Amino acid sequence: MSKPSHPKKELSYVMIKPDGIQRSLVGEIIKRIERTGLKIIALKMFVPTEEQCWTHYNKDDAWFTSKGERTVEFRKKSGLPVEKEAIEYGKDIVRALIKYMTSGPVVGFVVEGNSSVTVVKKLVGGTEPATSDVGTIRGDYTIDTYSICDVDGRAVRNLIHCTDGDQTEAQREIAIWFKPEEITNYRLVQEEILYDVDLDGILE
Repeated sequence: MSKPSHPKKELSYVMIKPDGIQRSLVGEIIKRIERTGLKIIALKMFVPTEEQCWTHYNKDDAWFTSKGERTVEFRKKSGLPVEKEAIEYGKDIVRALIKYMTSGPVVGFVVEGNSSVTVVKKLVGGTEPATSDVGTIRGDYTIDTYSICDVDGRAVRNLIHCTDGDQTEAQREIAIWFKPEEITNYRLVQEEILYDVDLDGILE
């Protein structure tokens, strides 16, 4: 996938997770994203594989250790036993994510438009639903917390994934879930209002 030639061609990958499907929120989530003016250029339902998920999350030992240290700290404060090294607790986070992500179908899609990564992240909200802002998808539609996930030993159920990096990261994610031929290049009429410099042809 080549570098976007214009800011209006910026891409973001979005995936409605199994809990979003089970909560019948697919239409609502897509509606919120489409209403910004972003354009969907690829969309499908599928069940992720473990291999795809490990590739998607793409974490290293430094990340595992950092996240694991937080879990160790939480367990100590909560009076829970610390039974393994921090790095293993960190790996458990991704293992739990993969168990969650492969539990049922997801809906993945690619959106295109100016500042698509930033706009989608703003709509989606923070990763912990209970502390995510009112008006965001996670803040409005679910109530999960990291603390209850730690107690229950599962991944946070936060409805949706979106690209959290630059265009290199977006294109890396898209390539995991979509073949080039599954992405459609087309024009929306509303793009004339969003991007046309002169707004030609409005007045009759």
